[in-house]
Amino acid sequence: MRYGISTLSIIPVRNIPTDKAEMVNQILFGEHFKIIESKKEWSKILLAHDNYEGWICNNQLVEIQKKEYNRIDKEISTITTDILDIITKDHHQPIIIGSVLPLNKDGHILINNELYKFDGNKTQGFTTKEKLIENAYIYLNTPYLWGGRTPFGIDCSGFVQIVYRLQGKRLPRDTNQQVEKGKKVDIVESEIGDLAFFDNEDGVIIHVGIIIDNNKIIHASGKVRIDKLDKKGIYNSFKKIYSHNLHSIKRIF
Repeated sequence: MRYGISTLSIIPVRNIPTDKAEMVNQILFGEHFKIIESKKEWSKILLAHDNYEGWICNNQLVEIQKKEYNRIDKEISTITTDILDIITKDHHQPIIIGSVLPLNKDGHILINNELYKFDGNKTQGFTTKEKLIENAYIYLNTPYLWGGRTPFGIDCSGFVQIVYRLQGKRLPRDTNQQVEKGKKVDIVESEIGDLAFFDNEDGVIIHVGIIIDNNKIIHASGKVRIDKLDKKGIYNSFKKIYSHNLHSIKRIF
């Protein structure tokens, strides 16, 4: 088995090994993974934090030793909390909110025996639901991007996953996996920070968002937006229609 880590701000993950393929995910700085299959120009990887599989270009791959992978895997992740920040090795490099600072000690990050320096804001997990909602608002008006996980483009499950990461909570990548987590609650019992899931006519889970106050939800649909939520689903006041059918509500936090 081989192992790797992202030392780039964002690495696109494809569903098949070609640049023309659909982007299904993104790897952020400091996220580590197993390399489960290799080709001349591409590698299939398994992300450590959510077991998501996909293909990345070998030109963007940095390998690490198993010992380093295991050390990173055992620690409580330190996460960056500003929309955009700078990490420094022999040059400045921008990194995105939600990036991981592996083996962090007093602002020094060690990757492959190379030392990075970080002076920005970071956390190992916030503790209040109010902070969770505050972090969700950071992404407001972010354009929808299938496979995206950043304030410059994000999908519904990526949005939920990264906001919960800032709370120190791990969630799977996709909605059909996320709905299996947590405790089911009725809408009248729902609280801020609960996750609302939505299905199609066949009962397939297709959407997720985070409940906020005043019977509203923040979610990624076209962009990260705030809409009304009731027992029927999401009501889009601008279009005057129900855009999503409510399936269930889960309490994670």
